[in-house]
Amino acid sequence: MQLLGIVGYPLQHTLSPVIQQAAIDFYGLPLRYEVWETPPEGLAAAVERLRGPEYLGMNVTVPHKEAIIPLLDRLERRARRIGAVNTVLNQRGRLTGYNTDAEGFQRALEDEAGFTIAGCRAVVLGAGGVARAVGVVLAEAGAAEATIVNRHPERAQALVRALRRRRSNTQFQALPWDEAQMQPLLARCDLLVNCTSIGMKHTATEGKSPLSAGLVLAQALVFDLVYNPGQTALLRLAKEAGARTLGGISMLVYQGVAAFEIWTQRQAPVGLMRERACEALGI
Repeated sequence: MQLLGIVGYPLQHTLSPVIQQAAIDFYGLPLRYEVWETPPEGLAAAVERLRGPEYLGMNVTVPHKEAIIPLLDRLERRARRIGAVNTVLNQRGRLTGYNTDAEGFQRALEDEAGFTIAGCRAVVLGAGGVARAVGVVLAEAGAAEATIVNRHPERAQALVRALRRRRSNTQFQALPWDEAQMQPLLARCDLLVNCTSIGMKHTATEGKSPLSAGLVLAQALVFDLVYNPGQTALLRLAKEAGARTLGGISMLVYQGVAAFEIWTQRQAPVGLMRERACEALGI
């Protein structure tokens, strides 16, 4: 029996064990998926422990997606481009970091919402590891404009500088978290993506929206990457405004599918994984 797990802090909200164990059991694999709640000061020890033969790999979530990079032996090409890791594979004690958030985000947008990224104008809330993946997808898929908004302006500016180095045709800009400055952009954007944890269950911001009522308008697709609860305050505001919405459950499932396939080299049972996640959320 080998072990898989997820490291992050806090982890009361996570559904990764639900969807991954469902896929493991579907194939009857000798694997068990666990929750390894790990504060920042414990990350190095958790990574070192993963090198043992009893571990196959792990998922990585907030706040470790960028901090884990120097602790790994190598990065897969896309993870290197993004600068964030959410999946690790242990191969005889050598650890390789992958980023499946990008694939999960793009597949959810295109397959679930039927959204065309090329030529769109996007506003991205947040500048952490998942926002880095979102930014790379927007650049690769040919978004016309993308504005990164963050409460710490220097983080947004640093991410924009990194994305501009990709030499894509996407026009990136950084913006401080000021709703007066955000309003003109939100009024004409095609895609609004919440990459923050605001509204996440079991956190201090549970039940809150990252934006005030009236800022979300009907012309946008609003994609809230928070998946627990299934119906966030931001999604409710968007629906009231007449906007199309997409919940984080889609990205959760698709990034989990990609991680499962990296670990096991088997085709993930996508429908079953989604079914289990929806059951856990009561949707």
